[in-house]
Amino acid sequence: MDFNGQQVLPAIKSMKDFEKILTSNIEYIVMLEVHISQLESIMRYARSHFKKVLLHADLIQGLKNDEYSTEFLCQKIKPDGLISTRGSVLKTAKKNGILSIQRLFLLDTIAIDTSYKLAEKVHPDFIEVLPGCVPHLIEKVHIETGIPVIAGGLITKKEEINSVLAAGAKAVTTSRKDLWSIS
Repeated sequence: MDFNGQQVLPAIKSMKDFEKILTSNIEYIVMLEVHISQLESIMRYARSHFKKVLLHADLIQGLKNDEYSTEFLCQKIKPDGLISTRGSVLKTAKKNGILSIQRLFLLDTIAIDTSYKLAEKVHPDFIEVLPGCVPHLIEKVHIETGIPVIAGGLITKKEEINSVLAAGAKAVTTSRKDLWSIS
């Protein structure tokens, strides 16, 4: 899986940005901070514009973050992928044939080791490493887990995108609109 060659995955935080992205040639998008009441219309509009939505399950307002809510998302909303730090969400996504993306925060060695253990149990399709602006850690996470890595967070320049891609990241997620057209 390589997101059809798309290397920058726009992380959408507002409906205004979502509407703008619909008319672009960008295929994959990441939806952040969505209200539960918006999910069905977001997916309907995205599909009508041939967009693939990676939904951040942990940031859906009004939805408890557990297996039951994940079943609802997988069966009713049907995103193309779910992003989460929670093993139960990732396992349920995989069971339903939805792309699973584990978020890993580079806080300290304990946090990284805990995330490695979760990845070993769940076997997500991707690991999103945050912050993604540390190329040598992008490479290390991939080597340690054997799972493809997406870099996200605190990436502010094209050079940083190139650097993490060179370190082995399959893609970069960013909410920086000035970087969305870079591929």
